[in-house]
Formats: sequence, C-alpha cells, structure tokens
Amino acid sequence: MKYNRVLLKLSGESLAGKQDCGIDGETLHYFADEIASIHKKGVQVAVVLGGGNIFRGLSGTGKGVSRVQGDYMGMMATVINSLGLQDALVQKGIKATVMSGFDISPLTKRMSSSSAIGKLEKEQVVIIAGGTGNPYFTTDSAAALRAVEIKADVLLKGTRVDGVYDADPEQNPGAQKFNEISFDEVLDRKLKVMDLTAFTLCQENNMPIVVFDMNKAGNLKALLEGQSIGSIVK
Repeated sequence: MKYNRVLLKLSGESLAGKQDCGIDGETLHYFADEIASIHKKGVQVAVVLGGGNIFRGLSGTGKGVSRVQGDYMGMMATVINSLGLQDALVQKGIKATVMSGFDISPLTKRMSSSSAIGKLEKEQVVIIAGGTGNPYFTTDSAAALRAVEIKADVLLKGTRVDGVYDADPEQNPGAQKFNEISFDEVLDRKLKVMDLTAFTLCQENNMPIVVFDMNKAGNLKALLEGQSIGSIVK
C-alpha cells in the first residue's frame, strides 16, 4: 500500500446522504465499508468527522447562540457522528475507538497522540471527535492537527469532487484539475483546499493533503494502492 498511516477527513454533511440533516444509515455503512477495505490491508486509519449534518457552530450565531457556545455544540455533533461510525465499524468486526478533544466519559477517551498511535499500532481504527477541543477552530483544522499529532503519512480529504481545480468545477465545467500542486501555488492561486489555519499547519509540518471523491466506491482503496486518484498537495 502507498501509505502506512492515514488521517481521513470526512464532512458531517456527507453523512446526511440524501437527507437534509442527520445521519443516513446507508451512507454511514458505506463509509464504514470503505474504511474497512483499507484497514483490512494493514493500513492504520484515523478519522475526523465534521458535524455540519447536525449543527454547525457558525450557523448558531444566526439563531441567537453565541459563537463560543455554538462551536461547542458543533463539537458535540462531531461526537455523535463519531459514535455512529464506531458502531458501524464494530458491526463489521473492526475494533474502533472514539477519542475526543475533551472528556465525555464513558463514551470517549481523551485524545493524546501517544494513546492514539498505540491504538493504531494495535490495529484499531481511531475516530477523533470534538474538534481541537477549543472554539474558533474548524474540523479541517482539527484534522490537520490530529494528522500531525499521530505522525500520519498523509491527510486524506474525502469530498464530493475528485480533486483540486483552478475554479469550482460545479460552477465552471471548463475548470482544470491539478493532479499535483504545491502548497505555495495553492496559496498564490487562492484555491480553496482547506481553511487557512488547517492548510498552514499542514504546510509547516510537511503534511501532504490528498483531495479525492469519497462518494465513488473503491476510490479510497485505489488511492492507497497507488492509483492516480484525486489531487495531491505537497
């Protein structure tokens, strides 16, 4: 396999499937199957899920909720999603642990790099919830932080598009895809890959980012087997 240890970032919205919000069971088990396909090949897998299918912190400010409290509510949403993915993986015979940026005993363990690495080395999938444990940080930033903490080989950003383009491919059919692009060029072109805090953290720690279409069955396994899937930023 191309990578030994990966951090997979998935949006919360993707878990809603065809629903407007919440967790779609079919989508949840699809993600679990995709993760299982690489875990069974010996890849160490950590996962960070967003919470936008349940509550997005920024949206709370428009509903009378303060930004800080809204962000904590969003972090709790990531825990709900993570517990759901854990259960789906366990149903498939895969050991999975949920760790969090803050204590929620007995549902999760407190995130620490040494503990997470230890569990990965014992062939457990580690699902890291609760963002960074602090308000004002996105789950993209949490994914970048956790990827660096666990010494992942790569951060895999699973999206609904198949890579990084010079324009929004959903708005511009003529947009050109990059198979490989540097951190500096992404910044020069003002391309949207991750939020600036997350992107800078990856750049400063030489953490490559692969953006790929997670909704195409088999893409994750093919990417890990070395096929040209998505776009790599390094």
